[in-house]
Formats: sequence, C-alpha cells, structure tokens
Amino acid sequence: MREPNRLCNFYGELQKIHITFFPDWRFGQLMLNFFHWLTNEKGIDVFFPEEDMMIEYLREYTDSLGNEVIN
Repeated sequence: MREPNRLCNFYGELQKIHITFFPDWRFGQLMLNFFHWLTNEKGIDVFFPEEDMMIEYLREYTDSLGNEVIN
C-alpha cells in the first residue's frame, strides 16, 4: 500500500498553486485546463504520474502561462 500521508503534501502544494496563480478559476476549470495541456502539449496520460510528478507538471503548466512558481 502506498503511503497515505504523501497526499497531505500534494494537496497542500495544489492548494498553494491554485490560490496563488488561479484564484478566479474553479477547481474543475483548473484541472480540465491542466489535464488538457498535460495530454496535448506534453503527451502524458494523466492516469499514470505519481503525485510528486503531477505537482512538477502543474508548476510547468503554470510557468507556461507566464506565472513563475516559487517553491
């Protein structure tokens, strides 16, 4: 079984990115736009990346829109 506590960090990072860079976007809007970019621009199936990679991809997506993510 995977370590359940890995999700705390993931959701914390997701929350920071959402609040900082996409405060006007609904959650579904953020996820759909991000997943579309991930699939079409990066060629990555959203089913397979682990949470740490999803956060890295989300930071890259944010950068691609002209928002620099500060870790």
